[in-house]
Amino acid sequence: MRAPTAAGAECRRAARSRARALQAALGVGAAALVLAGCGAPATRVSGARAAGEQFVRALAANDREAACRLLAPETREALEQEERTACGPALGAEDLPEAGTVRATEVYGRQAMLRLEGDTLFLSLFDSGWKVVAAGCTPRAEQPYQCELKGG
Repeated sequence: MRAPTAAGAECRRAARSRARALQAALGVGAAALVLAGCGAPATRVSGARAAGEQFVRALAANDREAACRLLAPETREALEQEERTACGPALGAEDLPEAGTVRATEVYGRQAMLRLEGDTLFLSLFDSGWKVVAAGCTPRAEQPYQCELKGG
């Protein structure tokens, strides 16, 4: 058995810290995130990034139905309940920022965070693929992200 390296320990600490931030941002109570560790498989990273970019493009094109198809079920349901209308019109009522291009994609098991020029998205991997669970998210010092759009 190999002895742990300092770099490996730092990577694990950083992953745990990011996972706690992601867990807090999504309001995940006692459920623990399963971490893939440092260096998530490239297919997960590219899949999360592609889904986030599709969501951003759909919003930019005002194609709310396409954007709604990319929302996680609980996020879509919470949006429709809050706005008391179908997802498309409800999404149009949200004040989501212009996201811009992806600056970083971080994947932790079945959870991902995309940092864009003007927004941060959180995604989860479902059987049907990556879905946006929160958007319009801004970091807050020593607190969870504040998200305009999120699930229940």
